[in-house]
Amino acid sequence: MSKDIKQMILEIKKHPYIAIGGVVIIVIFLAAVAAPLLTKFNPLEVNGKDRLLPPSLVHPMGTDHFGRDVMSRLVYGARISMEVGISVVILSTFMGGLIGLVAGYYHKVDNFIMRILDGFMAFPGIIIAIILAAVWGAGKLNIILALSFAYFPQMARVVRGCVLTGKEWECVESAKSSGAKDGHILFKYILLNSLSPIIVQATFTFAVAILDEAALSFLGLGIEPPFPSWGGMITEGRSFMSIAPWEMIFPGAAIMVTVLGLNLLGDGLRDYLDPRLEV
Repeated sequence: MSKDIKQMILEIKKHPYIAIGGVVIIVIFLAAVAAPLLTKFNPLEVNGKDRLLPPSLVHPMGTDHFGRDVMSRLVYGARISMEVGISVVILSTFMGGLIGLVAGYYHKVDNFIMRILDGFMAFPGIIIAIILAAVWGAGKLNIILALSFAYFPQMARVVRGCVLTGKEWECVESAKSSGAKDGHILFKYILLNSLSPIIVQATFTFAVAILDEAALSFLGLGIEPPFPSWGGMITEGRSFMSIAPWEMIFPGAAIMVTVLGLNLLGDGLRDYLDPRLEV
């Protein structure tokens, strides 16, 4: 076994949250990708004679009130959750990163930009997302945009803090004195050396995006029926909670496990990437 592999194993042992969270997310991601291989049922197919069947060998997670297989809807719903989460992370990181770079590097606009972001952050992100989703309407694209606008200020603050710290580095001062352009300094010397807190914040944004997508779908502002989403499945199943609790238990458990895995991964990465923390 090479030294690099041994070192990696030792680091994972020091930070077990990375391994636990990473395995959880990888399993869920693979389940979403391999959804057609994991179930033979169409998640949209209605079958009246199989309504509200309890978990069995044929239907491991039972059926819902339309006779649709809960397991098939769960794994196909994972695709939507992963798509929303990844898209929100990309958009919020891009918007927040760009704004944070400008605010942190250019003092003249810093105060103006940060007061606007403070206005955004005065409201919980889910409230902003609900308002935007209500205005723009339901649908996957609108939900992605709403959640991205709701959570990019947090990323902007993280990036701004990195820039304020990076401006004092000797390599940055040397680059300035040699006549390097601002864009070159920002991306080569500051941004690339500040990826650790950005990655950690991205994992937490991923978790919040999945949780809030479920909340919006639960409120009827998310993914439109009959397409499966975990929050929508809980909404549909609450009317049958007393006679078919599996309609709510399984999607609720999927949300809980996914968010827990992402939070564990984020905590582990924070401990691993932050040299100021002692393990």
